[in-house]
Amino acid sequence: QVQLVESGGGSVLSGGSLRLACTTSGLTVMSNCVAWFRQVPGKEREGVAARSDAGYTYYSDSVKGRFTISGDKNMNVVHLQLTDLNREDPALYYCTAVKGPVSSENCGRRLESATEWPYWGQGTLVTVSS
Repeated sequence: QVQLVESGGGSVLSGGSLRLACTTSGLTVMSNCVAWFRQVPGKEREGVAARSDAGYTYYSDSVKGRFTISGDKNMNVVHLQLTDLNREDPALYYCTAVKGPVSSENCGRRLESATEWPYWGQGTLVTVSS
């Protein structure tokens, strides 16, 4: 059974940084396609960053250059480093994964739709104040 648990959310000032963590069980982070999505009330869940089993990373245009997704094989944790946070970034951030062989291209393409991902955590809240 795959379980994903997010942590690390909080409140920061505009321009600040946070490091989110997704602790996984039932799935090996470095051997599967994993990603982060975010959602604000009234809007669809938005793909933010993905990492394929081959180590390729993909980002939405809105966070490219500011967010970094990485995997920790020792702890089996997926991190999302958020920097230069702005007023567009507050949201509930979710960790998600696909278990099984997925090409890197397919992994990145899945950022376009939350329906492509079968496993989800409960989310961690990020707020940004000016």
